[in-house]
Amino acid sequence: MTGKRIILSGSTFEEQIGYARAVVAGDQVHVSGTTGFDYATMTIADDVVSQAEQALRNIGAALAEAGCTFADVVRVRYLLPDREDFAPCWPALRAAFADVRPAATMIVCGLADPRMRIEIEVEARIGLTSDAR
Repeated sequence: MTGKRIILSGSTFEEQIGYARAVVAGDQVHVSGTTGFDYATMTIADDVVSQAEQALRNIGAALAEAGCTFADVVRVRYLLPDREDFAPCWPALRAAFADVRPAATMIVCGLADPRMRIEIEVEARIGLTSDAR
């Protein structure tokens, strides 16, 4: 596989800011920082756990379009404005990544919209696992 392929989610932010939900370059998949917005309605839940679950659904859709799954994720970054919000998300994060064990980092920082309580970014490799595709 050569070249670069862009994956869009339909988020209005992609057009407004000028980025893609994910970029496939060779066998590498780079998924942009993804929040808990439901892109069909551009709404976001108030609680951090619901936001984490929706962010994971959004990431899963981008990975599937790229031709891989959570099993192919090699790196994950969690960005949260409030460090106290991280632990409540662990069950949802564990459901996605416990068997995968990607390299991971949690960063406390401000996010673009005060409603956003978590943002998740991943990197994956297409074909890393036999069940991908």
